Amino acid sequence: MGNGFDLVVVGGGSAGFAAAIKATEMGASVAIVEEGIIGGTCLNRGCIPSKNLLQAALFYHSAKQEPFPGISLLKGKLNFKQVMAQKDALVEDLRQKKYLDILKENKNIKFFRGRGQFVSISRVQVSQDILQSPKFIIATGSSPFVIPVKGLDSVPYLTSDEALELKEPPRSMIILGGRAVALEFAQMYAHFGTKITILQRSSRIIPDHEPEISLALEGYLAEEGINIFTDANVKEVGCNGGNITVLAESEEETLEFKAERLLVATGRRPNTQDLALKTIGVETDLQGAVKVNDEMQTTAGNVWAAGDVTARTFLVTMAAREGSVAAENALDCCAHRKVDYSCVPHAIFTTPNVATVGLKEEEARSKGLRVKAQTLNFSMVPKAQCIRDTRGLVKMVVEENSHRILGVHVLAPEGVEVIHEAALAIKFGLTLKDLVDTIHVYPTMSESIKLTAQSFFKDVKKLSCCAE
Repeated sequence: MGNGFDLVVVGGGSAGFAAAIKATEMGASVAIVEEGIIGGTCLNRGCIPSKNLLQAALFYHSAKQEPFPGISLLKGKLNFKQVMAQKDALVEDLRQKKYLDILKENKNIKFFRGRGQFVSISRVQVSQDILQSPKFIIATGSSPFVIPVKGLDSVPYLTSDEALELKEPPRSMIILGGRAVALEFAQMYAHFGTKITILQRSSRIIPDHEPEISLALEGYLAEEGINIFTDANVKEVGCNGGNITVLAESEEETLEFKAERLLVATGRRPNTQDLALKTIGVETDLQGAVKVNDEMQTTAGNVWAAGDVTARTFLVTMAAREGSVAAENALDCCAHRKVDYSCVPHAIFTTPNVATVGLKEEEARSKGLRVKAQTLNFSMVPKAQCIRDTRGLVKMVVEENSHRILGVHVLAPEGVEVIHEAALAIKFGLTLKDLVDTIHVYPTMSESIKLTAQSFFKDVKKLSCCAE
């Protein structure tokens, strides 16, 4: 292939590899450029290691709960170094199978290690190599965004990257932020025995979710001993006697917090620095996200972008979809594929899980839709009673006249598994009647979707098992 390619992909994560695979399926020769660890954020510093550690921490924590009368478990011992070692082994194994083996087996992909920088509209420089192509895809991902706080540069704070590499769980930790990453790390380390304090700037945690979901989750986390302070405006950070101190204003009073470690979990920022995008006319927004149209094409006609670098969803599932769409559109001028964001499920892997798809109630009303909404508590779900964990709820939003499903929002054990039925309902325009008419396995957590649909028409408390 030399250094001339049909397509050059800058970035070796989920979006980049999905683009490269799709391109080779279309018969193209592809170069992938990556300066960091191959596999991107999800594999190396996100989904895989964090969910592994969340499950390990839950397993350790659950041994202390004894929810079933008549069963007493040993409290268990924690060897944190071994826990972290198995996490590293899992990541390494998946990196090999899902990325390195693809490079080895797919002869139409050539990998270049180093930072890619555009030198013209048709050339990217990587170290001493100049890669030429008529088409490019930018898929360089994102990195943790650290909010500017007085004194933060003088303390050894953590981001989510470093929090996945600690040698021992700290005795105490302050977490700045109250969204997905902050809450997952909060519960993970709380389950490992760390005393956690969350400082959230807005009036509730996960403020972009339904109020019923965020308020219920806040209560469950508080029951586990996690201290949550909302409306907390962090003013200054410092060190005092070996501890990190944080000063925050809340309701016109200044509060001081102390902990052994500080985790800053305040969002992510696209990796577009040093790509020389201005050189080729690729525009970015104020946060550095690459601007794309609905076909993932940038403001430069021969350059597309996909994944976190566009700041559209920060979801690995959508990064892969966008990468595939970008590659097809780049190589086939008649494709005009678009990405559908209307039925994308996303989740927070706390226990109970938060999982949501479609429109929130107020969001639907703001679009001028006439809607109805119903909420079902998981105490009404027989499977939740069976497993002795009835924490959570389902909120369903439907169009008033047609009863078309517009949004489903779940807080529940295994909520991340339940949500896919709702995603299909929204994708294919199903109605409440369609859900009620669907036979579910009994007892399952997924039955909660059917029960919620039934609750629009009748009092499910007065129904026998599986009755319609």
